[in-house]
Amino acid sequence: MAVRTRMSGNEAVSHAIRQISPDVMPAFPITPSTEIPQYISTMIANGEIDTEFIPVESEHSAMSAAIGAGAAGARVFTATSSAGLALMWEVVYVAASSRLPLVMAVVNRGLTGPLNINAEHSDSMGARDSGWIQIYAENNQEAYDNMLQAYRIAEHAEVHLPVMICQDGFITSHAVENISLLEDEPVKKFVGEYEPEHFLLNEKEPMAVGPYAVSNYCMEAKKAQAEAMIRAKKVILDVAREFEELSGRTYGFYEAYRMEDAEYAVVAIGSVCGTTKDAVDRLREAGVKAGLVKVRVFRPFPGEELAEALRGCKAVAIMDRCESYSGEGGPLGAELTAAMYRAKLAAETVNIVYGLSGRDVRVEDMERVYDDLRKMAEEGLRFAQYPYLGLRE
Repeated sequence: MAVRTRMSGNEAVSHAIRQISPDVMPAFPITPSTEIPQYISTMIANGEIDTEFIPVESEHSAMSAAIGAGAAGARVFTATSSAGLALMWEVVYVAASSRLPLVMAVVNRGLTGPLNINAEHSDSMGARDSGWIQIYAENNQEAYDNMLQAYRIAEHAEVHLPVMICQDGFITSHAVENISLLEDEPVKKFVGEYEPEHFLLNEKEPMAVGPYAVSNYCMEAKKAQAEAMIRAKKVILDVAREFEELSGRTYGFYEAYRMEDAEYAVVAIGSVCGTTKDAVDRLREAGVKAGLVKVRVFRPFPGEELAEALRGCKAVAIMDRCESYSGEGGPLGAELTAAMYRAKLAAETVNIVYGLSGRDVRVEDMERVYDDLRKMAEEGLRFAQYPYLGLRE
């Protein structure tokens, strides 16, 4: 039976972790993810959860401890944001290459500089090629649901890769929304117990984790890791189908909103999708065939699937809450444009950078984006370079 309540995104993630009850949580506080270790350490102190909390001296130490615990055979969770993820950089790659099924909540916040504590995707997008699966939430409900699915994906025998569950700092992490929770026992049954096949504390199988790899072996290890990421696509969908049977909520690589006959589409990640849905509804009432493709899974990147969702569109705006400093736009723009090219789509495209350092995006802003798409398709409007939405010129 569903439990209706109100929670912030950080509370929702923490509630999911209480239900999952991982073995170990090393963490170091950083805004706006600090509440997650606060909530969970309080649950531990109150006897609500049987998890070993490890207070550490930095985020680098948090991920190092997570790797050690994971290698020993424990189910592990941690959380971070922004510069905390950046400080983990070295060991984030080690976690993935060691094929450890860790789960980390990333509450997205811009990387410096200038120093800013608000929502941006530069932290997790900067780690997009580290070998972690990345799943993003539009709202608090999705942050909760994604966390419940994370361990089933990470620990699957065909995957064994770490997972980042991402949500927008303050916009969802601290804002309180209505949410539907699952009861504890169905969650525990769905997630199941972690039974590692290979681990350091198994005295019957002496082994090393994260050893030095000479040239004759390292390339093969990387290929095996890449193949696991490809196999993760099927596992993500299989877990989502099981979760739908449990919760009634549907998930996939993306959500197509009013895309059946859409001529103008926005592709975006995270909380801006709620704003965009309102813009789409307004435009549909005015007779404009607008639609939205909300990307949920960024790694593995579902390029073929996203391109197919956009087939038939006249013009597409690809929205990035992150600047790649490539001179060409953002990471979603680069990867989706390439996928659309391979699929031989004829739609006009523009990559728009928006919402950096928490810059507000209003429904009216998104309506103007759709108007620009119409002008691109019908009047030949061209942009001199990739535009910044809402920039004070």
